[in-house]
Amino acid sequence: MAKINGNEIRIGNIIEHDGGLWIAVKTQHVKPGKGGAFAQVELKNLRSGSKLNERFRSADKVEKVRLEQKKQQFLYENDGMLVFMDTDTYEQIELPADILGDRRPFLQDGMMVEIEYHEEEALSAALPEKVVCEITDTEPVVKGQTAANSFKPAVLDNGVRVMIPPFVGVGEKIEVMTETGDYVSRAS
Repeated sequence: MAKINGNEIRIGNIIEHDGGLWIAVKTQHVKPGKGGAFAQVELKNLRSGSKLNERFRSADKVEKVRLEQKKQQFLYENDGMLVFMDTDTYEQIELPADILGDRRPFLQDGMMVEIEYHEEEALSAALPEKVVCEITDTEPVVKGQTAANSFKPAVLDNGVRVMIPPFVGVGEKIEVMTETGDYVSRAS
């Protein structure tokens, strides 16, 4: 692990602090009228999810942690645990389903997911940026209601509600952003 100065912490950096692993969510560099400059950093604990606000001066040294990233294939869910397999070694791991949070419905059988490890402990899982889903229910198009920015509600095959353009109908496949659940385009 590399030691960095407290004012070098950037958003997305993972540091070891107070005996835990924390990710920098927000950083703000402050130069008060009196005293030395410091970085005001909002940290989120990777294990518990708790948040913390800390001040780091340039003289403060922190351990920057590198996480190992592995692509693994999603196999199935069993009693609230998601089972993933390393496609090189065929080794399987289980992670709690809540590790994905609101993105959980977008996880599909056989999907390749990027899992981040710290010393053999899986800390997070990242889905692909976009997924293809099928529309199972939506309202029919009302003639004359084709304004450029009008959207209608729809339900996807995974139960997620999204807003789609009026020209898209039931049974069509669309691309959806996994992070926000927003419609991107029709799937080709």
